Amino acid sequence: MLAVLATGPALGGESRLDAVRRQAAAALERRDPIAAEVPLREAIRQGVPADAVRAQLAQALLARNDRREARKVLGEGGFAPDTVELGWRIKGQLELAEGNLGAAAQAFDEALKIDPQDSDLWVQIASMRFTAGEQALSIEAAEQAVQLGPRNPRALALRGMLIREQFGLAAALPWFEAALGVLPDDPALLGEYAATLGDMGKYRDMLVVCRKLALVDPKNPRPLFQQAVLAARAGKTDLARAILLRTGSAFRDMPAAILLNGILEYRAGNTNLAVEQFDRLVRLQPDNLQARALLARALARQGDWRQLAQRFDADAQSAFARPYLKMLVGQAWVRLGQKERGQALIAAAGRAGPMPYTPIRADAPLAVLALRYTDAPNFASNAVPYIRALLAAGQGVEAQVVADRLRDANPGAAEANLLAGDVRMMRGDAAHALVDYGNGAAIRFNEPVLWRMDAALRALGRAADADSMTSRYLLQNPNSVSAMKLLAASWTQGPHQAAGPAMKAALMARGIPLSATSQ
Repeated sequence: MLAVLATGPALGGESRLDAVRRQAAAALERRDPIAAEVPLREAIRQGVPADAVRAQLAQALLARNDRREARKVLGEGGFAPDTVELGWRIKGQLELAEGNLGAAAQAFDEALKIDPQDSDLWVQIASMRFTAGEQALSIEAAEQAVQLGPRNPRALALRGMLIREQFGLAAALPWFEAALGVLPDDPALLGEYAATLGDMGKYRDMLVVCRKLALVDPKNPRPLFQQAVLAARAGKTDLARAILLRTGSAFRDMPAAILLNGILEYRAGNTNLAVEQFDRLVRLQPDNLQARALLARALARQGDWRQLAQRFDADAQSAFARPYLKMLVGQAWVRLGQKERGQALIAAAGRAGPMPYTPIRADAPLAVLALRYTDAPNFASNAVPYIRALLAAGQGVEAQVVADRLRDANPGAAEANLLAGDVRMMRGDAAHALVDYGNGAAIRFNEPVLWRMDAALRALGRAADADSMTSRYLLQNPNSVSAMKLLAASWTQGPHQAAGPAMKAALMARGIPLSATSQ
């Protein structure tokens, strides 16, 4: 009797099952997963077969980030025939959220067999491929999602995010605006749009979007974080700290927030707290040279010369060390009584010129890294340390073979192309390095790619091409300090010499000292 009541006609001729599904879908659309979960569970209690609503119930649970319960629900049975594709898609999303890329791919493949025309499914496939480092394949999937759903806001937004990586900030704006034209009050879309406006230096527009985001999603901490970044850029340290404090622990483990926190504490004179933040960031990202430099600077202000010298002497001795770091470590050794050692570093800081390409130190002996590499040669986690060790040992040809194999095994990954180019630059082959960098830039053109292409072009005597490329990058990313530095350093002579002072003034207005343009 209950089953008949649950699945029989409801008011207006709509079945009870159709009504509860529609109710749940509407709740999910307005970002209220609990309001979707409750009627679905009640329908099951009243006799609706669980298989008929299992996919939507798991979708609601995943939307409120209860992955354990979502997995439990998905494992308790199958799906009604008209929800099988959704069920597999939600399974894939769950595996993707938990980092199980292989299982996610299998689930999405099953969903594709049922409905290859589902735009939402292609959005998830694109996200999975991007997470796996397959940027080129991610772009293809995102394009497919837009083609199948020209007004699918998730597809438009994802394409915008990939366009932002591929071509720049300005090119991405129309995609976010198109997505917001469909879903004007969506918090995720508003957040991405605000972040892009802020990175472009359109701060007033960003604030307008942040205020709207705060209205439609009052508990969302993202607009507060973006406003803290804006206040920090404006030099309003106390205001930025106060705003960031209001985000609570929401961004505690986000590297960008740790960096901002450290900078604000340093500016406020709370050196001990700044050291704590920069130390956390360095432990999370040991190869983050900016974080290491900031930690060294904070230790110097703190007067902890021994820790500064012990932790950063190897960095200061390396070929890629910035003059400022050499100076700090040199001063530390002088203060610790090792005057000759310190003055050698200070003198080296004064002689600094263009920095050569040099590998970051490997984390283990060459023989150990060779064994790891042999076990799984196509994984970056094994190949990259091995390449560093080979270069350090003077085995450049062998390093190139390993780098090219990694690139060929991951042709859609921008970083694999950049790595192959880096090895070529270290071997003095700028022409072929530029080809690798260009292939990487076609997938993902960001500041690390910009620096590399600029270096390769200048090594080939193509300074005009380097300036033209960097100027185009700055047009797309008008707040890029890296692009400004490159142009300011180049425009000290040549046809653009008259524009050099204006570029240096723009850097000074952002708190970047003129000496930094050559460091």
